[in-house]
Amino acid sequence: MSSKSSRLFGSAPHHHSAATPCTRTHQIGALALVILTFFLTRLFDQSLNPCSSFSTYYPTDDHGSANGVVRFSDTGSMTWPQRGYGTHLSLKIYVYDEREIDGLNLLLYGREGKISPDSCLKGQWGTQVKIHRMLLQSRFRTRRKEEADLFFVPSYVKCVRMMGGLNDKEINQTYVKVLSQMPYFRLSGGRNHIFVFPSGAGAHLFKSWATYLNRSIILTPEGDRTDKRDTSAFNTWKDIIIPGNVDDGMTAHGSRVVEPLPLSKRKYLANFLGRAQGKVGRLQLIKLAKQFPEKLESPELKFSGPDKLGRVQYFQHLRNAKFCLAPRGESSWTLRFYESFFVECVPVLLSDQVEMPFQNVIDYTQISIKWPSSRIGTELLEYLESIPDREIEEMIARGRKVRCLWAYSPAPDTCSAFNGIIWELQRKVRQFHQSTETFWLHNRTIVNRDLVEFKKWKPPMPLP
Repeated sequence: MSSKSSRLFGSAPHHHSAATPCTRTHQIGALALVILTFFLTRLFDQSLNPCSSFSTYYPTDDHGSANGVVRFSDTGSMTWPQRGYGTHLSLKIYVYDEREIDGLNLLLYGREGKISPDSCLKGQWGTQVKIHRMLLQSRFRTRRKEEADLFFVPSYVKCVRMMGGLNDKEINQTYVKVLSQMPYFRLSGGRNHIFVFPSGAGAHLFKSWATYLNRSIILTPEGDRTDKRDTSAFNTWKDIIIPGNVDDGMTAHGSRVVEPLPLSKRKYLANFLGRAQGKVGRLQLIKLAKQFPEKLESPELKFSGPDKLGRVQYFQHLRNAKFCLAPRGESSWTLRFYESFFVECVPVLLSDQVEMPFQNVIDYTQISIKWPSSRIGTELLEYLESIPDREIEEMIARGRKVRCLWAYSPAPDTCSAFNGIIWELQRKVRQFHQSTETFWLHNRTIVNRDLVEFKKWKPPMPLP
C-alpha cells in the first residue's frame, strides 16, 4: 500500500511495535470498566440534576421519560416541559400605565374614579387585579416599549361594570379610544397585546372585541361563551384559559379557612353547591338530590338574609363529599371545579364545552372526571359509587400536587397560576409583527400606508 493510501485508511506506521494480544482477562476488565462508568455517570447526573427527583403521574413515551408535561418534586417545586416552551423563562412584558393613555383610568376606576382596586379583588373578576399587580412587581416587566415581547393592557372593566362605574356603551367607546393611542397595537394589529376578561362573559364585555381584539391574546377562564350571533371570543390558538379566582383563604400556604376531611368521615358520595339558574343540568341535579338525599347533597343556597351561606360554611359543605359536581351554569366554566381541589374532593365536570387551563401540560384524566351532561341521573350516582376509595385517594393525591397551579400566589412561587400563565405567554412570542396597516422598506424602516416612519406615528391612529 502506498504512503498516500496509508494516510487515507489510517494504517499504522511501520516503526510501531506489534499490538499486545487481547486476552480474556482484558475483556473482563474492559466490561467491568464500562459498567462502573455507567453507574458513576448516572449517580453524578442525579446529584446535579434537580429534575431527577421529580415524580410525575402523567403518561410517558416509549423511552420512559415524561413527554411534555409539568413535573413536581416531593418538596412541591415544579418544572415546565421544554417542548414548545424553552428551557427557561426569558420574555419581557410592557405594562401600560394609566397616566400615559387617556381613558385607561376609566377602565380601572370608573367614570368618577371612585372604584377601589381592592374592592375588585374578590369574586370571579379578581384575576384582572391580581395579574396586573403581579406583572407590575414581576422580573418579566420592562419599562422600555422597544424591547418588549408583549404588551399588557390593564383593565378592571368587569368589576367596574358590576359596580356601576361604566355602562356597556361607555366600555365600548373607552376601549376604542384607548387602543387608538397605542402605536405598538397598530404596528402588530394587536397580536402582541394581552387583555384579561375574567368572567363567564369573556371578551364580550367589550362589544366590539371581534373588530379590534380578534388577533390579540385574551386571558379568560371561559372558552365557550358566545354572543347573540353565536360567535365565541375564545380562540384556542391565540388565547389562554386561566384558572378561576379561588378564595385566598383556601389557597394560602399553611393553614386554610377550611381543612379537608378524611375520606372515611365524609357524609355524602357527591354534592352540588350552586344555584339552579334555570339550567337543565343543574335542575336535574337538584331533583336527583331530593331522590337520593343520603348520597347527593344539594342545599338551597341563599346569598342574603339570616340563612345566607357564609364563606366558611360553603367550604364545609363542599368538603363533606367524595365527589364535587361541577355542571354548566350561565357559561361553561365553573369556579367549583378549582375549589374542589382545595377541599380535596374529586371534581366531576358536567359541562360538555368546558375548556381547562394548561391543557398542553396537564392530563386531566388523572385528577378529575368529565361526564356527559346528557346523562345526569341515577346512572351517574351508580358510576361514582362503583369507584373504590383507593382510586379516589389516588386521584386526590395527584390533584394535591397540581392545585398550586390554580393559586394566584406571589410571583416567586414556581408553581402558581401566574407562573403557568407566564409560561403560556412565552409560547406566544413572535420575532416579527405586522398588520394590514404596517409596511417596511429596504432599510428595515417600518412605515404606515402614508410611508410615515413608525417613530413618528401620532395618536389617535386608525385601528387595524
